[in-house]
Amino acid sequence: MARAENTEVIDKFEQFYRDYYRNEIGELAQRYPNEQRSLYVDWDELYRFDPDLADDFVAQPEQMRDYAEEALRLYDLPVDVKLGQAHVRVQNLQESTGIRDIRARHRGQLVAVSGIVRKATDVRPKITEAAFECQRCGTLSRIPQTSGEFHEPHECQGCERQGPFNINFDQSEFVDAQKLRVQESPEGLRGGETPQSIDVHIEDDITGEVTAGDHVRVTGILHLDQQESNQEKSPIFDVYMDGLSVEIEDEQFEDMDITDQDKKEIIELSGADDIYEQMVNSIAPSIYGYEQEKLAMMLQLFSGVTKHLPDGSRIRGDLHMLLIGDPGTGKSAMLQYIRNIAPRSVYTSGKGSSSAGLTAAAVRDDFGDGQQWTLEAGALVLADQGIAAVDELDKMRPEDRSAMHEALEQQSISVSKAGINATLKSRCSLLGAANPKYGRFDQYEPIGEQIDLEPALISRFDLIFTVTDQPDQEKDANLAEHIINTNYAGELHTHRQNNATSNVTQEEVDNVTGNVEPDIDAEFLRKYIAYAKRNCFPTMTEEAKEAIRDFYVDLRAKGQDDDAPVPVTARKLEALVRLSEASARMRLSDTVEQEDSERVIEIVRSCLQDIGVDPETGEFDADVVETGQSKSQRDRAKTLLNIIEELQEEYEDEPGAPVDAVVERAQEAGVDESKAEHRISEFKKRGDIYEPQNGFVRMI
Repeated sequence: MARAENTEVIDKFEQFYRDYYRNEIGELAQRYPNEQRSLYVDWDELYRFDPDLADDFVAQPEQMRDYAEEALRLYDLPVDVKLGQAHVRVQNLQESTGIRDIRARHRGQLVAVSGIVRKATDVRPKITEAAFECQRCGTLSRIPQTSGEFHEPHECQGCERQGPFNINFDQSEFVDAQKLRVQESPEGLRGGETPQSIDVHIEDDITGEVTAGDHVRVTGILHLDQQESNQEKSPIFDVYMDGLSVEIEDEQFEDMDITDQDKKEIIELSGADDIYEQMVNSIAPSIYGYEQEKLAMMLQLFSGVTKHLPDGSRIRGDLHMLLIGDPGTGKSAMLQYIRNIAPRSVYTSGKGSSSAGLTAAAVRDDFGDGQQWTLEAGALVLADQGIAAVDELDKMRPEDRSAMHEALEQQSISVSKAGINATLKSRCSLLGAANPKYGRFDQYEPIGEQIDLEPALISRFDLIFTVTDQPDQEKDANLAEHIINTNYAGELHTHRQNNATSNVTQEEVDNVTGNVEPDIDAEFLRKYIAYAKRNCFPTMTEEAKEAIRDFYVDLRAKGQDDDAPVPVTARKLEALVRLSEASARMRLSDTVEQEDSERVIEIVRSCLQDIGVDPETGEFDADVVETGQSKSQRDRAKTLLNIIEELQEEYEDEPGAPVDAVVERAQEAGVDESKAEHRISEFKKRGDIYEPQNGFVRMI
């Protein structure tokens, strides 16, 4: 009876192949076994053909897979090829199971999980049928190796002795095997949840396709593995998957489920006249002010368009932004808010991050078989296609910060550790926050000297905002009012929630919370951003191009004189283009209009005035950010070194140039006395000059 039932199932599969996969099987027959060894079956099509058969495949996948592969072997092919070892791989299951939602009831079932590959071992041969040769009589014994342990024969079938045996590799059968560790994608996590992971065992032709950092959807059979501690078996089991298919999902925000009703509301909202104001009011409404910074953060969430040129090169569309400001100005709160809105985001704080934790770590552990090195993806790789928010950027060690340089500009991370050379993708926007060098801005010092970050890193940010905390009666009164109202709204809400006899009505709560509620709900805003990034790729109009070109050329024109500083570099031009595209995306427009260009020119000009101006001359100077020194500082340094050189020749009999004379000569050249003294002490620290005797300096 059972055999008749089996035949019936195999016949069903054969019929299914004839109805749906005739061409695919023909192609497989031509490419088998070297180019292709698997037939990929879409579960939806199997369900359409026979719902019971599809449900059985989910409930008893191992048995049904054997029937499906047997049907493939029996399939009548036009060419003389036998698909003896071909696999049937089912994919595109209707429902995806969250890694943290896997339970005991799923054991033995077919499940699909989505996540990011945290580690992947090397591809290694695995024996599936071992041929043992008796060394006494030469008899071959074949033993299938199905479970996790290696089985040897108990006795020889020829001479009936217990060995010794040797493995005959020529007669044994091997298959490629690899282990992956798949972790939940960051966009699925909210709050402080620790991401969970599952190990996936894959074999044969699907091995070697994925690397650490890839977003994948794995369909496989769930198995249990008994835990052991000190050789004692435990009643608790680990779960792992036998992977049937692994699909790389490069699609952004694949977890975002946008319904037709959502689309309708998104398109309706995009046409609102005050769309930009609504967007700004939806970011951290509990933090007062910072309209321009909030607009820039919103632009960063939408990001520009990533361009792929015909020659294979790529221009990044992601925007990088840095907030430098006094303590207590709400930088971290804004970062946390953005982290919650972004469809995919990773948050990390400076002190708690190392360069390996940001990029990738080479780890030696028991993942796989035996001790071997594997790559583990870090924060910037996990944030691929999303936002990486890095707080306390200034508290990181300089060597850890340097790990970000390549990720910011090239948007990839090259790893050369423990004999592993690899390049991982990190196509993310970086939102950083830092404090000034002395903890608070000093209004008498140039801003370039107060930012304790390497110029090479700073210059890679498209926008840098300085957030100063200056007492101002009117502004402080508004801020105090806002904070007190925010807290009062929180008090009323908490009182109503936690106090059963509360006399606070819902209407009272709504009246007060109106000021601190975002204009657009965070969940809907996340869908809006995902929809815009998925469907909207704006192109520039001539007017927009002209506005950006004129702004850039006018600024550069100020640096044409022989002794004028370079006002901006070409990096700012690319930043303007990216920002304009993001501005157009925000209202779901297919074209970048002049108003978009003008909106972002205003933001860039304001940023440049904050940070890219030489405080002594009042001129725009790109070197303040790009090199950490303004042109006037460089000129002053050159002048002083020339004076020291001249004076040490004039005072040949003295041990060096007298400091008093150097300062006096510098004043004649127009260098302020205090600045000259400060510069001399800087030279001594850097080792450009030394002090042979008190009151004298000499060039090295």
